[in-house]
Amino acid sequence: MPTRVRDRPGLGGAAKLVADKASAIVRLELALAAAELKKKVVAVGLGIGMLLGAAIFGLFALGFLLATAAAALATVVSSWLALLIVAGALVALTGVLVVLGIGSLSKGTPPVPVQAIEEAKLTTEALRNGKH
Repeated sequence: MPTRVRDRPGLGGAAKLVADKASAIVRLELALAAAELKKKVVAVGLGIGMLLGAAIFGLFALGFLLATAAAALATVVSSWLALLIVAGALVALTGVLVVLGIGSLSKGTPPVPVQAIEEAKLTTEALRNGKH
């Protein structure tokens, strides 16, 4: 059966139909993106929680290892001296890490891409000189 011209939507109706379909597709894509993002946020949160738990248990394990080292030293020297030796080693390690950390921070600050900015200035200058 042939379709009558009157039964077909006009150009305006077709444009509205296309716009409605495109709008529906965009809404569905946004809903999909929101669902996917929610799933990823939950996974990241769970991962952060597990890593935090691991860090806490790791800290306790380090404490027990240091206590074990002090107890082992206590078989050779008195207990107070063994604890003082372990504490001194920890203070020395802390000092080394502070010095290295400050050095690393000073290399990274200020967090401005100095070399990239300089290259951009040179490129801009070259383009200006090329135009004249």
